[in-house]
Order: sequence, then C-alpha cells, then structure tokens
Amino acid sequence: MSTIIRERVEKMRAYMRAKGFNAFVVVSSDPHSSEYVADCWKSREWLSGFDGSAGTVVVTLDNALLWTDSRYWLAAEKAIKDTGFTLMKDGDGETPSIVEWLCANLGSGDVVAVDGTVCTVVETDAWRGPFSVKGINLEFAKDPFDELWEGRPSLPLGKAEIMPGDIAGESAKNKLARLRSALIAEEVDGMLVTMLDEVAWLTNLRGSDVEYNPVVVAYMIVTLDDAVLYIDERKLVPEVLDYLKTQGVSVAGYGDVWQALKDYDKATLLMQPSKCNVAAVKSVVKEKVVFRADSPVAKMKAVKNETEIEGFERAMLSEGAAMVNLLHWLKPAVEQGGVHELDVDAKLTEFRSEDHLFRGLSFATIAAYGENAAIVHYEPNEKENALLEPKGLLLLDCGGQYNCGTTDITRTIALGELTQEQKEDYTRVLRGHISLAQAVFPKGTCGTQLDVLARQWLWKASENYLHGTGHGVGHFLNVHEGPHQIRMNNMPAHLLPGMTVTNEPGLYKAGRYGIRIENTMVVKHHSESEFGCFYSLEPLTLCPIDTTPIIPELLGDDAREYLNSYHALVFERLSPFFEGEMLCFLKKLCAPI
Repeated sequence: MSTIIRERVEKMRAYMRAKGFNAFVVVSSDPHSSEYVADCWKSREWLSGFDGSAGTVVVTLDNALLWTDSRYWLAAEKAIKDTGFTLMKDGDGETPSIVEWLCANLGSGDVVAVDGTVCTVVETDAWRGPFSVKGINLEFAKDPFDELWEGRPSLPLGKAEIMPGDIAGESAKNKLARLRSALIAEEVDGMLVTMLDEVAWLTNLRGSDVEYNPVVVAYMIVTLDDAVLYIDERKLVPEVLDYLKTQGVSVAGYGDVWQALKDYDKATLLMQPSKCNVAAVKSVVKEKVVFRADSPVAKMKAVKNETEIEGFERAMLSEGAAMVNLLHWLKPAVEQGGVHELDVDAKLTEFRSEDHLFRGLSFATIAAYGENAAIVHYEPNEKENALLEPKGLLLLDCGGQYNCGTTDITRTIALGELTQEQKEDYTRVLRGHISLAQAVFPKGTCGTQLDVLARQWLWKASENYLHGTGHGVGHFLNVHEGPHQIRMNNMPAHLLPGMTVTNEPGLYKAGRYGIRIENTMVVKHHSESEFGCFYSLEPLTLCPIDTTPIIPELLGDDAREYLNSYHALVFERLSPFFEGEMLCFLKKLCAPI
C-alpha cells in the first residue's frame, strides 16, 4: 500500500506542476462540512491512506504532510508508515499549524490551492492574512480528484424515507415555520442549509448516503416565502415527493443549487462561515450574504422534544439489553480462547439485530484490547485484530442507529487480573464520570464550565486526557452534534433542557492500556430558587458499569451511592427483558457495592 500512496502523491504533484500550484491542501470534509463523508469525497484518505475522520493533508512539490489531532496520532503513524508522509501532531503545542508551516516553507509569488467546494469560509479566511504578508497566493481550484482518482465512486443514490410524525414529534411544516420565525429575528430573508443532518431534521427525511449517518446528500434554501430541497430526484419515490409537497417543500436537482445561489433574488441570505463552503458563498452576490456564527436549525435540533426523548429511551433499552447479552457471552468466550476484537463487534451486532428497530451502527465500533485501547479512535481490522486474553482491560466504545434514536456508549471491561495501577486509573475515570453525572448547574451554563468535574480526579494524580468530555447526540441522526459540547476549550453554547450530551472521561497510557466510561445523558430541569433556574443531567444509557476494577476507598461514599442508584435503575429498566439465568446475571452485574 505504501508504494501505491507514493504513486498517488506523485500524480498529485504532476497535476500541481501543470496548474502552477506550489502546494495543495486536501481537507477531510465534503461540500456539507460533514464529519463522516460519502465514499466519493474521501479524497484525503485516498491520497494518504489515513482513514480517520479528522485530518488535513498538504502536498508540496517536495513534501507530503498529514495534520491530525491527538485522537489519531498513534493510528496515523501506523497508516502513513513508509508512504513518504510526515505526521504533524496538531495541538501538541510544538507542531506548527498548516498556515504557519506553509508560510515558513513557501515564498512570495507561490500558489496554495484548495478545492473551494469542500473548504469553509472560516478556514480560508484564517489563511488569507498570513499568506498576504508573505506574498503567497490562495487559489480555489476545481476538484483535482475528478482527474486523478481512477474509479472514484459516484455520488450516492440511496432512497430517502419519511420519519413518521409519531417518532419525529413535530412536522416538517412546523419546523420550517419555526425556522422562519428565527430568520425574522435575525433580520434576514433566507438561509442556505448546508449540513446534511440539518436538512434531514428540517424535512423529517432520513437516508443511507453516508455510512453511520442516516442522511441524504442535499442542500436547502429556505426563505420567508418558500423552501426548496436540492437533491438528486432519483432518491425520491412518489410517496416522498407527495409528502414534501404537503409540507411546503419543493424539489430541484442537487446541482441546481449553484444556479439558484447565483439567481437568489431576496435581499439577504444567511450562511454559516464555519459550515458553508467557499464556492457557495462566491456564488451569491456579495452584498446579499449575511454571516452568522450559529445555525438556527442546529439550535432547534439540539433541544429534543418529548417524543424524541421517548425514542431515545426506547433505543437505550434495546441497546442495554444487547450489551448485557454481550457481557454474558464475553468472559466465558475469552476464557475458552480464540476471541478477537472483531468478534466482539460482530457478536454485539448480532444481539442488536434481534430488535427490528435496529438500523445499523452509529459509528465504527471500537473494540480495543490492551495497548490498542490507548489509541483513542482505534478500529480493529483484518490486519490489526488482537486476541483477547483472560487478563487486562477491553475498551468497548459503540453505538447503534435505531429508527427511534441513536446510541453512544463506552464500557471498559476487566477480562481478568488487573494491576493496581489499572484499578486506580479505572476508579479515577469512573469517579470523574460520576462527578459530572451528579452536576447541578444554573441556567446559562456551558459545557466548558462543567468539564473540570470529569477531569478533577485525574488531575489530582497528574493525569489527563486530550479529547472532549461530551458531545450532543442526534435523534436517529449523527452521533456527534452541536452546538453544545463539554470540553476544556471554550464552547459557549448553553446547556438547555432537552439536549442530549455524552459523559465520557478517559485515560490512555501509550503501549499499555486505555480506559473510557461513557453514558449518554439528557439535560433536565432540576429546581427553582431565589438564585434562578437550575438544571441537571439524567442518564439515558442503561448498561451495567464494571465494578470489579473499583477501589472502593478511592471511589468515595458519594460516588458509590450514585453508582448503586444507577445500577438499581438499570436493573429496574432492563430486568423485564430477561428471565432465569440471564436475570440472575443482570442482578449480579447491578449488585450494590
């Protein structure tokens, strides 16, 4: 594979020489700023061989570099070994940014090119100032991979399906009315909706165009007078076309959006500079574009209605039952021998599939044993598929798509004997998880203000993790959604009742082991006082947390009481799914400590 990657890079360089480019930046996204992209837009993966969801490649006439964050450093090192690529550890405090590196290595008059259909306004605006100082030119090029990538996949053509009202909890017509009210409040006449999950939520359509994300590839332009869905009409069966008409949505071809932007005849059009690609912005008369940092659709989508929350609860019951079945199978199977990481994924999918509501995975399962668990986003494959032994820790981070909700859960499971260090680290991670789960906070709190609750016990031991602590979860949609997050760097979006958010502190010791414990939570109203309104977090995830690695005196009485209470809830909710030996097994897993 390394030889193939080197050949692809040389083809890119030949293309660059022909075009007069000194550097080409290849981002990981698509025209919709998606985290996961359809196969036809996996250009960075094709060029570099690195398949993580985050990363940017820079190719010059002499160098090939890959920037990615701490989640992927170990995985990226393996992926690009012997390919000629250099790993740039984004965020380590020493590695220069892409712009800094380009400014240091290019000269006046040199040209940096990027495909303007997959690069956002925020990204390119950050480049312009430093490039200008150095005399470097930025050019928006046509997608080079149409020419370079032989056998490039075509745009996906999965059929769109209607999400019934008794699952969505609100009609598309009503969502559009709410969006128009938001546009009036923003003093704009229309909005370009670029994010695929926002299009899906707004129309109550779901699809299969992107792996793990039940979305359809489409744009929308919503004005105070109309709403147009730009989509390949081969995706729409007559029933869906009729449905869209009843909701006040007309349909045009996917590629027609570019002419529609050029012909846009209203006074103003709202766009998100962090989510909207440069090509779309440049298609609109400059004076009509109004930039806003946040999407009103994202804000509405993040707050789940009661029907959506009920759907999450139903999905979590199914997920919890599948996880208990897996735990019952796991240790005896490992003791018998021959169980590999991929077998865990396959077995869990088998148990999930017993529920007719299960539609697939919400992300690639991370079944990571031993030192593999220290790679934050490790994914086993046919080449890297460790044999599980009756000792040490297995980290299982997994999620499912059910037609009523999306799940995201992590459990770290002791397969046998553990070291004292592993037990101490496990207990600290769990104590941080519980500290965040117990949080009561005033209205107006953002996730950044809560992040320390999950890290405090690790920090006391001079330990830390570099990923975020929590993210929103979509309703039968993308497993990662905003605008709210719980993380160290500033995320100003307030936590509001109805928002789902994960609680997933971890700890990773390279070459040894990794630990993460995650529940999906929902923000609830807690109380009113003379000091205002207060909120709390309620667990949606229902699955036993392994108690065998816990050091009770390190956990503390308060955290122990919370864990016992959580396990009582798990047993109450999941026990109707089991009987006989399985019911006894569940009772043992949920026994108070």
